[in-house]
Amino acid sequence: MKNRKSTLKEKAVLLGVPAIGAAVAVYKKNQARTQIYKELLKNEEPKQKDNSDQKNSVKKRILITGQGSYIGESVEKWLVRFPESYDVDTVDMIGDAWKNTDFSVYDVVYHVAGIAHADVGNVTEEQKKLYYQVNTDLAVEVAEYAKKSGVKQFIFMSSMIVYSGCKEKIITEKTEPQPLNFYGDSKWQADQKLQELKDDKFKVVILRPPMIYGKGSKGNYPELAKLATRIPVFPKIKNRRSMLHIDNLCEFVKLMIDNEESGVFFPQNAEYTNTSEMVQMIATVHDHMMLIIPGMSWATKIMMHIPGKIGALSEKVFGDLAYDLTMSTYKENYRVHTLIDSIKATEETE
Repeated sequence: MKNRKSTLKEKAVLLGVPAIGAAVAVYKKNQARTQIYKELLKNEEPKQKDNSDQKNSVKKRILITGQGSYIGESVEKWLVRFPESYDVDTVDMIGDAWKNTDFSVYDVVYHVAGIAHADVGNVTEEQKKLYYQVNTDLAVEVAEYAKKSGVKQFIFMSSMIVYSGCKEKIITEKTEPQPLNFYGDSKWQADQKLQELKDDKFKVVILRPPMIYGKGSKGNYPELAKLATRIPVFPKIKNRRSMLHIDNLCEFVKLMIDNEESGVFFPQNAEYTNTSEMVQMIATVHDHMMLIIPGMSWATKIMMHIPGKIGALSEKVFGDLAYDLTMSTYKENYRVHTLIDSIKATEETE
């Protein structure tokens, strides 16, 4: 009996040694990765562009629709830093008061008014109609009014959501939009109708950005950021997601105006985002110890296949959804932030 107990103890020790060794290895890898992020955060500075050679010799007047919107206010703040090049006004789109605005004095209309961040699984038929009224009908009505008033360029904030029903998880230029729900379809309907309005005198820009994040943003990013500062462990996931920091978007919009562009564009950060790495970066900014644990992909795959809200949210967090990087290149650099610098800018307090 004693020999049997000794044998069991020896087996337990033998089994425990590899487990402890694996745990130590994971801990060391996490420590090394955290140290790398700390060094990058220490050395990384925003790549502020030198605008001394601002090419607009004639000041442009910009009208942003959707007063009080996160994106609209961000772009306005970005442009007013160059008072010699831009005059920026905003207009509230609730009700019909916007129709009293004289569009003829503006060179560009940047249309950001719309409904987003919907819980698409819990929406009435009346609410669905509202999405089409705002995201489709209003956008087209504003564009038609702008064209009639002599506005030269109309920039529309569409979304990557128009590809939400596609089987491909890496979107290419050949991928046809296929919205999964009414929200995506309302944007897609607007995209098509707006492009029919373009001509030599009326340029139409359609922007289809991925998830936009930054200080004060809404959506999945702030929820992940909260998680990153509260939990001690997170699963190691191999995924690729396109994201776009708000400052990178603002600079892209500025370039669309400067270069009087027309067409469909897909701005995104210079690098893909891996959810596990991003969570650890956020934790590092806050000096929060975060262990990234391998071997949990099976659990996340199960979560992604759960019907309803849990599955949809898990797919957004752990799944793949990205633009081919070549789709997002532009003749001028608009990425004023790298990924890690953008997280630092988003998370650090003033």
